[in-house]
Amino acid sequence: MLVPGRMVRGVLAIVAVAGFAGCSSDDSPEPDKNHISADVMRNALLKPAEVGPTWKTPTESAAPAQLVSICGADTEPAAIPGRPTVVSAPLSDEGTKGVQSLTQHALVYEDAVSAATALATLQTLANACPPSTQRPAKSGDREEPAYTETATTSPLEEGAWAGFVTVRNKLYDKAHPATADVAVAALARNNVVLVDQYAIYRLGRSDASANPQFAADWRKLVGTTLKRIG
Repeated sequence: MLVPGRMVRGVLAIVAVAGFAGCSSDDSPEPDKNHISADVMRNALLKPAEVGPTWKTPTESAAPAQLVSICGADTEPAAIPGRPTVVSAPLSDEGTKGVQSLTQHALVYEDAVSAATALATLQTLANACPPSTQRPAKSGDREEPAYTETATTSPLEEGAWAGFVTVRNKLYDKAHPATADVAVAALARNNVVLVDQYAIYRLGRSDASANPQFAADWRKLVGTTLKRIG
């Protein structure tokens, strides 16, 4: 005849063994569905034909350890924060009346904390941009007429992505009429920071309305890339 106390202890022992066997199984943990891979970002970055028929991949691009200059003028390109996997796709459209360029960098980190830290680092650089800068003419290898450049930084949100955009406008000396508009957008989601720079240069113009579609164009380019990620 079994003693009830012994029966209970026996059942508990069986449950414990079963539980231990379950915990020590070889089942792999569920993959992180929020993690964005480098391959996903590589496929999402725009290709020349997707932007326009005259766009191409330039033969020269920025150094791999650099992004783009956020503040413009004579400031150096921003260093890549941390140690992400970097996926880049520079594009350009060169014509007789001006040049357009799109520089795309996807910084793919191990986790969301690293991506958020990287975005904060870039935000600090953007917040330090002077609102207005004047530069004299340059000669030599980097010849450039004198110009005045303004910069504004504001928050930017596109769906689940959030960050900032720094918009710059450059007006050249009237003796060399030309304008340049540049938008540097940095947005983060989960473990990725996307840095896009769209720039358009117009020759023969010296007024602020030389590029009337600029704001709509850079937003469309950024938005198109983000929608492709899903």
